[in-house]
Amino acid sequence: MAVAEINAGGGILGRRVELVIADAGSSDRTAAEAASAVVQIDEADAVVALVTSSARPWVSRSLGGRVPLVYTPQNEGGISDAGAVSIGETTPAILGPSLHWLIETKRVSRFFLLGNDYIWPDRSMAVAKQMIIDAGCAIVGQKVLPFGANYDDRLMAEIDRTHPDIVMSWLLGHETVVFNRAFAEFGLASRILRFSSAMDETILYGIGEDYTENLFTASSYFATLRTKNNSAFLERYHTCFGETPPPANSFGESVYEGFHCFAALAQAAGNIRMADMRKNVGRVALARTARGLQAEVAAGASHPVFMAAAEGHDFRLMAAF
Repeated sequence: MAVAEINAGGGILGRRVELVIADAGSSDRTAAEAASAVVQIDEADAVVALVTSSARPWVSRSLGGRVPLVYTPQNEGGISDAGAVSIGETTPAILGPSLHWLIETKRVSRFFLLGNDYIWPDRSMAVAKQMIIDAGCAIVGQKVLPFGANYDDRLMAEIDRTHPDIVMSWLLGHETVVFNRAFAEFGLASRILRFSSAMDETILYGIGEDYTENLFTASSYFATLRTKNNSAFLERYHTCFGETPPPANSFGESVYEGFHCFAALAQAAGNIRMADMRKNVGRVALARTARGLQAEVAAGASHPVFMAAAEGHDFRLMAAF
């Protein structure tokens, strides 16, 4: 959809865009190999990547500065990479206002932290700990679990014994689904809040409407956003893919915006050298986006963050920061 829109507007620097899709695979190494292959074999001029945090440096090193890299998903931040532009919101940008809202609005003060044994949860929990302490609140428990762990009654009992007001979790994908279903089945959902900073519509569908009581999340994009940018985006999305396509979500939207970000930066620079393109980050407007509250949104700039409550299979927006 993004490529079609860019080509309808004349392409990039007068050249038509051709889309090459590569599967990053299941490891950092396969992601790096895939990125290198699209440049060496398919002769790609740029890479727009939705890969895991751990795979990002592998992908960047494999490209070796040969072509620009636009990295699109939410991430833990703290990464300096002259060969890339990152457009996803960082953990501090999301957690700062979210914690303040939870403390002030929901009156939580006792936190249990839960995450998978992985770079994003590890760094995000470190950021959360400091923010919680600075806010004068208490961390009553913390648990780091391997992928595929048992989210059984023993874990739920351990959480229950610490008497938290809220469980903040950094679990990935299917792990989020399994934990939240088990949490509600154990009977904790009615009296302990839950918050996750990486839960989109597809994960909410997996959890199921019977297991979402007191479940909150924060993101710069939800399909339920009632803004001019998102309304126009969803109209184009359904025109392109029909009445019942997969639900629009933050990860998919980030890739869509990644293409338009690259196009805007390249047009402004007059070339596709990353050093020249980076000079225009935050200075030139995106032709298309679903995020932001203003009509014109700058390429590579940060976006407003929204707090939402899960209600069945939808997110109800609670606040904007």
